[in-house]
Amino acid sequence: MERKLASDYPQELLDLFHEYQHGDISRRSFLDRAGKFAVGGLTVAAIFDSLKPNYAWAQQVPPDDKRIKTSYEVVQSPAGNGSIKGYLARPANGKKFPVVLVIHENRGLNPYIEDVARRLALANFIAFAPDGLTSVGGYPGNDEKGAAAFRTVDGKKMTEDFIAAARWLKARPDSNGKLGAVGFCFGGGTVNQLAVRLGPDLNAGVAFYGRQPAVDDVPKISAPLLLHYAGNDEGVNAGIANYETALKANNKVYTLYMYERKQHGFHNDTTPRYDETAAKLAWTRTLEFFNKHLR
Repeated sequence: MERKLASDYPQELLDLFHEYQHGDISRRSFLDRAGKFAVGGLTVAAIFDSLKPNYAWAQQVPPDDKRIKTSYEVVQSPAGNGSIKGYLARPANGKKFPVVLVIHENRGLNPYIEDVARRLALANFIAFAPDGLTSVGGYPGNDEKGAAAFRTVDGKKMTEDFIAAARWLKARPDSNGKLGAVGFCFGGGTVNQLAVRLGPDLNAGVAFYGRQPAVDDVPKISAPLLLHYAGNDEGVNAGIANYETALKANNKVYTLYMYERKQHGFHNDTTPRYDETAAKLAWTRTLEFFNKHLR
């Protein structure tokens, strides 16, 4: 399928698909409301298909790349769902590295997130991407089923699973003892929550278009934060002002970038919301941030 860009779609349609992806409306409701955009022989079904993820676009680092080693690992999580499975990627050579927890969107451990873990391994980090859907059978193979499964998981227990994964990752014998976390959408919000929950045990956090923690929790944050936001993301962006005010009032170390006119999900290279320029810039900033704080 030919890659389309966000600019190929009306913003109203992109916002409508965003609502669908986040479970605010059903697929039927999306198709009904998107009907007015089906013109010139274009069907609603074709619009829907063109907006869905295409994982062939996401692979920047092949799983069998000889420069890295990958495996699936299971982490015990007694305070969460009992255990959580995840994807581990590390450099093929070397003994100790900084470690980075990679937290997925609201659809589970899909191929895009696994590729992000491999990208980090190529940059000389050990990356672990847990699957928050472990307790309901794991990522089911497509995002639509993944989003539906995600809504059935106990959110508090899932948070505990990510905390268990973070502590396991930091304590690994091949860890240098410095822990970072990066997350996207739901995962970005989880990075903010981990900064609150882990305190000084988190050494750097990077949140891509993630919801903000409660203002009253900001004093608990110790880690320096890198916050990436998309200009066309009203729901998430509504919480920025209060968060930034609290970060400043509590003398927290943070850097915030707003990528104007970009869509929520601009780093995810499987959908039309992807923006290559913004994604590459944000990723470069992310690696520089982790290199500064974790080595």
